[in-house]
Amino acid sequence: MFETTIAGSLPKPAWLAETGKLWPQWRPAGEDLARAKLDATLLWIKLQEEAGLTVIGDGEMSRQHFVHGFLERVAGIDFAHKVEMGIRNDRYKAMVPQVVAPLALTGRVHETEARFLRAHTARRIKFTLPGPMTIVDTVADRFYGDRAKMAFAFAELLNQEALALQADGVDIIQFDEPAFNVYMDDAAAWGVQALERAAQGLTCTTAVHICYGYGIPANVDWKKTLGQEWRQYEKVFPALAKSSIRQVSLECFHSHVPADLMALLQGKDVMVGVIDVASDELETPEQVAGTIEEALRFVPRHRLIACTNCGLAPMRREVAEAKLRALVAGAALAGQKPASA
Repeated sequence: MFETTIAGSLPKPAWLAETGKLWPQWRPAGEDLARAKLDATLLWIKLQEEAGLTVIGDGEMSRQHFVHGFLERVAGIDFAHKVEMGIRNDRYKAMVPQVVAPLALTGRVHETEARFLRAHTARRIKFTLPGPMTIVDTVADRFYGDRAKMAFAFAELLNQEALALQADGVDIIQFDEPAFNVYMDDAAAWGVQALERAAQGLTCTTAVHICYGYGIPANVDWKKTLGQEWRQYEKVFPALAKSSIRQVSLECFHSHVPADLMALLQGKDVMVGVIDVASDELETPEQVAGTIEEALRFVPRHRLIACTNCGLAPMRREVAEAKLRALVAGAALAGQKPASA
């Protein structure tokens, strides 16, 4: 049986936040919001277990957005005066906070939800953090004046939280770096180094997630411009193969990523994206198994983990639930076949 997991985010229930949005507004407030976040976390823990996933996440229920959820506990960032900025090389616009002073953590960031996750499942747990380069691409710099310098400043803070998450009982800490697929030269030059700084000293399993983005219109339209072969991974995979990061999560199903690029990750566990997050169409177990079988041409069987292409946050809850069940059923089907098949 192959291990199965999610890339990170899951849809927030309608009683917690707006649905179908990447940057949703919360419904409750104050203590009611804090309780509702944990209620939603518990709901998705149990839904993941019922689906049969072997590695469980918190679904990022406590975060409005996968980057800004971390930034809320960082001093030196001005949330009161957000500015509009192009994200991922101007692929889409967003209102983002400004970095205006030296960066420092004001305290623990994800202690509550990480310990809650650990207390409510006996299965292995994964916790996600935004990667340094992706944070840099999601804030407006008014202080450092250099993307790499700011990335390493964020990496130090991420490392502090990651070490604390490890002490909370987290088995896998994953850094999300979709920016690696946009700024490929920078990713190879200093992005992987910043990532390693964020993971420094960790003895738990470390992972990085590199996708082509959530299933929002801006990302779907961008993918249409990438041609018949998406070779962005080719720039950064060799650097990752030499790094200390143990697992790499990538987009595969319904993408134009050549499967042979996975061979560049020799020595790494590969989380193969077998679930399309940009479509409500449900994958069949046979389709999931087929994606796994294609990946097995380039990834050793013991190193393959079945995963979603990206987060499921903007998706309808019932669709996300069905896709998780398809993921597990397809992985089980692929696992029944002989290794030589």
